[in-house]
Amino acid sequence: MLRTALRNVLAHKARLIMTVLAVSLGVAFISGSLVFADSTTAAYRASMAKNYAGIAVTVDPKYPPGAPAGERATVLDDALVAELAAVPGVTAARPTADGSATLAAKDGSPMRAGNAMGKLAAAYVPGPDGKDRRYPLTAGRAPRTDGEVALDRGTAAAGSYSLGDTVTLATDGPVLRMRLVGIVSSDDTRVTSGGTLAVFDKTTAQKLFATPGHYTGIDVSAAPGTDRIELARRISALLPADRAEVTTATAKAARQSVFIDTKTSSYARLPMVFAVVSLFIGSFLIINTFTMLITRRSREIALLRAIGATRRQVVGSVLAEAALVGLVASATGFVLGLGVATALPGLLGTADDLLPRGPLVIGPAPVLASLAVGVGVTVLAAWLPSRRAARIAPVEAMRTAEQPPSTTVSRIRGAAGAVMLLAGGGLLISLSSAKDASDENLQTAMLGCGVLVTGLIVLAPLLAGPVIRLLGRLTARLGGVAGGLAKDNALRDPRRTAATAAALMISTALVSGLAVIDHSSSRALDSQAAAGLSADYVISTRNTTTAIDAAAVRRVAAVPGVATASAVADSTMTAGASARPVSGVDPKTVGAVMKLRFTSGSAEDLGPGRIAVSSSFARDNRVSTGGLIKASIGPGQGGPGRGDRERSYTVVGVYEDNPTAQDVLADRGDVQQHSYLRNSLQRILVATEHHGTAASRNLEKQLRGAVDNSPLLKVQNRAQLVQEQAGVAGDLITMVFGLLAIGVIISALGMVNTLAMSVSERTREIGVLRAIGMDRTGIRRMIRLESLTVAAYGTLLGLAAGLFGAWKISGLANGAVPQYAFALPWGTLALVVVLSLAVGAAAAALPARRAAALSPLQAVAES
Repeated sequence: MLRTALRNVLAHKARLIMTVLAVSLGVAFISGSLVFADSTTAAYRASMAKNYAGIAVTVDPKYPPGAPAGERATVLDDALVAELAAVPGVTAARPTADGSATLAAKDGSPMRAGNAMGKLAAAYVPGPDGKDRRYPLTAGRAPRTDGEVALDRGTAAAGSYSLGDTVTLATDGPVLRMRLVGIVSSDDTRVTSGGTLAVFDKTTAQKLFATPGHYTGIDVSAAPGTDRIELARRISALLPADRAEVTTATAKAARQSVFIDTKTSSYARLPMVFAVVSLFIGSFLIINTFTMLITRRSREIALLRAIGATRRQVVGSVLAEAALVGLVASATGFVLGLGVATALPGLLGTADDLLPRGPLVIGPAPVLASLAVGVGVTVLAAWLPSRRAARIAPVEAMRTAEQPPSTTVSRIRGAAGAVMLLAGGGLLISLSSAKDASDENLQTAMLGCGVLVTGLIVLAPLLAGPVIRLLGRLTARLGGVAGGLAKDNALRDPRRTAATAAALMISTALVSGLAVIDHSSSRALDSQAAAGLSADYVISTRNTTTAIDAAAVRRVAAVPGVATASAVADSTMTAGASARPVSGVDPKTVGAVMKLRFTSGSAEDLGPGRIAVSSSFARDNRVSTGGLIKASIGPGQGGPGRGDRERSYTVVGVYEDNPTAQDVLADRGDVQQHSYLRNSLQRILVATEHHGTAASRNLEKQLRGAVDNSPLLKVQNRAQLVQEQAGVAGDLITMVFGLLAIGVIISALGMVNTLAMSVSERTREIGVLRAIGMDRTGIRRMIRLESLTVAAYGTLLGLAAGLFGAWKISGLANGAVPQYAFALPWGTLALVVVLSLAVGAAAAALPARRAAALSPLQAVAES
């Protein structure tokens, strides 16, 4: 039977090519994702090894619990550096004064502002030879004074800087301007993956990132053969236990490896989603292909049964064919996957977060996964057709016509499909009253959508009759006799039609549902961005670890046309086990810049020890106006030091959830006292004298000038805030169109395959049509309209499932985003329909051409 299976594969290789391509697509995404993850991890680790080259242990400061940034004096000084250098086994002790600096390009735009972890700043620490091996100079000289800076080559090129230019930068407040005196190189992965690097002289770096005369770390190098654990123990004995700690470079590398593994696995998630979807959709192509082949070979299989082949041998033969097809698909997919792995770094990397490049790492996991997935999916999908083949009785060899499915089978299918359809719809309808996107509700939504789609797949052959008859009226009008024949051909085998349309139905359901959710979410986020905001402009830092210069608030208030400039200090408030964002405001001016709708109490009662909370915060913490709550302001959710900051706050008001006010409104002084940067400000809300009028470019320019064009800050009007929120759903949009592309490709393969087999089966029929007068144009029109009918059927079912699912789960999104409302993206839905029908038309091109080319006499004579 193995020889029979091999002969059948070779005899129908043209029919199986489409199946191989569909499975290869899924295998390519899986193997490509795994190779990409391994290669990227290896490249990161290779770069990281360079970072720690020559370092045995590192000494880092420990700060008193709750100490705010800017007041964290360290015990790491020159005396300690000299003491560590004298420890037996130590060859060198290099101090570091590292921190973060945001740079502006030469044209004034912030550089790589989105890379929060990659805005590095460091001290140039020359060795005995006057050179710093960590940051070797490639041009110019090292910085020597507080008005000089060196940049790495990538940063200088990205900012269009040349030696002698003035570089604008900021660390945590006022803008600094320094002359570029040197260009350095760096192997630090944070720099090579899209970050920036500014290097200062040692004294300046100490003032900016530590305190004068102190450092943020000490890197210790050891003589060859020195035990690092023992060296760490010796050094630890010299350090005050509560103010410094020692870590081996190996331990630090291990910590970074965990971060790297998490980061690379997150990059591989999107390709994996595409892989799962493509394999799921492709499985219907496999089922359809093998079902059609078995139908065509029913007499051959019956003859095998007649001469002694058992049912088990028939099943084994079909599964062996599937395994051979799977092996070819696995090999093809793995090769294609190498191309995917090569392309992914460029596709997933951004200007702010470049991925490291390196040789492809091909381990056993991608190879084994390709084989397991390719062969496994193909064999599993072919199992049902193989069972059908085993049920063919020897007497079938004497029949000339295919037997239609029994009425009992159709009834069972109808009952099962109806039950699943109702069950899936019921689960989704149960979410109508859902108020949040809890894990339980999300699981119910996923289960409901899955059961609903499965029910449609089961019912599809039964629904094909009434739906295609309805569509047939249109095709008959468009194509005349050819259109009527196209309808009849589509109805001839409802199971085949349903299986062919299934791939398009699934992809359409996924794409339309996600498109509706994305469109509705984008509208909600757009509305939320400006909701609760009365101010015309918002000047803000990019995170709470940086600050606005306090003098900038007075300068902004003095800008002509500004009516109110209200400063806000942002931090976190920890109550119980959760930390929520808190806004420190001035009660006298907050009403002019925020739209606050209080359900009880008032913002006028805010003051030291008195807070107002959002409705969701009040609900989660079970507090109300007039009540007390124990909480602490400042970074961190627990641990030493939190108890020193924890106090009782009186709740003086509860307001409707407001993204501008955040979860808690507190007195600005209370927040500034315990924020990450003591006495810092993170936002200035600006209301103009002509409130509500169109944004003035001249006023915006004046506001930017008032904050000294700091690269740390964003100056945005209301429209720009909304536009910024539009980018939040970028990943979902990518997924929508990626799934659409996958669905289009696999659906096209399935239709080409089905139509090609259909034309082959109907050779004599087509010959008769030609003989009685239908011309080649009519034949081509008939095949194309048949394909369009199947495509329209799949698209219609997919749209119904996708839109219904998106509609019923809107309650989940409404709980997360109150402004969420179900809205149809007409443009995207129209694109989905057009592409689906275009797939039908394109898939019919080759089969229609082949059918039209048949000679009437030869076709009629073919047996």
